[in-house]
Amino acid sequence: MEAVTVQDRDIARVTMPKWGLSMRTGRITEWSAAEGDEIEEGDDLAEIDTDKIAGVLEAPHGGVLRRIVAAAGGEAPVGRVIALIAPAQVPDAEIERLAAEARAQLDSGVPAEDEGSPVTGTAQVAGTALSYATSGTGGQEIVLLHGFGGDKNSWLFVQGPLAARHTVYALDLPGHGESAKDVGDGGLTALAALVIGFLDELGIERAHLVGHSLGGAVSVAAAARAPDRIASLTLVAPAGFGPDVDASYLRGFATATNRRELRPHLLKLFADEGRVTRHLVDDLLKYKRLDGVDQALRTLLATLVDADDAPALDVTGLLTGPASSVPTVALWGEKDRVIPASNAASLKTRADLRIIPDAGHMPHMETPGEVVKAAEAALLGRTP
Repeated sequence: MEAVTVQDRDIARVTMPKWGLSMRTGRITEWSAAEGDEIEEGDDLAEIDTDKIAGVLEAPHGGVLRRIVAAAGGEAPVGRVIALIAPAQVPDAEIERLAAEARAQLDSGVPAEDEGSPVTGTAQVAGTALSYATSGTGGQEIVLLHGFGGDKNSWLFVQGPLAARHTVYALDLPGHGESAKDVGDGGLTALAALVIGFLDELGIERAHLVGHSLGGAVSVAAAARAPDRIASLTLVAPAGFGPDVDASYLRGFATATNRRELRPHLLKLFADEGRVTRHLVDDLLKYKRLDGVDQALRTLLATLVDADDAPALDVTGLLTGPASSVPTVALWGEKDRVIPASNAASLKTRADLRIIPDAGHMPHMETPGEVVKAAEAALLGRTP
């Protein structure tokens, strides 16, 4: 019988991801595939719970799921191998050898040294301190801009996969995360200027912007302000397009002071309301209680909705002139209750438009693989 030559690249090691800067371990609540299953890159592989959030781990490579190393119900340190994917012709003895090594590492309980972990920094832009987290070292340069009330950690399911090929910066907009809480007048012009200033400060000549909700509107304004600096736009449920917005969500989030008030509004963010965990609610309450946050949110609220609860933003006209040449991909969750997917009609002739089933206002947390695919399509310069 002809011997089978095995190369290391033939075997994909699936590791416990690092979803958040402070994450040390994750608990596998359920495997979505069984040993022996043929899987494709991007398929749901396992459901993972952390002390902050629950999410779905997607297969990093296609092939056969040859071995599940970490059983459901157990904890695994960040960066340690939890499964092995390889073609069927790779000898079982080789798979078992690697699985035994992985089990020993799991038993140690010590997280692996993860070179892909985001590195945090602070940029001073026009007197404003902007916090960011960087992952990856190659390919194109991508900047992720969160939505109203979010922060750089809201991209935790997207940043890692993109950083496998590119250099990715997740930015805290002013008033959010660890950035300065003074938002000035909260206007789109000032926010876009800070994004361009951030590119200047870090020496980024051209960036691909991925923006969610308010961050989507800021991304469009940045492209209109400096189209030569923006290589593409990926807009995730962007604000500023179409006539509909749930102003009660925005006002409720901005004014809520306790768990009982905040939780009902957060339920509107997801198609699967089970994603609103106690940890998520508590973390947002801690953020809202920081000095300056209340004023920042109330100021930004006026940027998003007017006194009659109608959208105060309309960025459709900004995607004209030189900005019209910036490749744009836009995606909405079909079950978005905050900025309904019906608003996508205003982008029909301007962007590669994608509607994601079974996702709400947070596709980058509910269906991160779709957001990664959209960003990669934008990087390739796709337009309608």
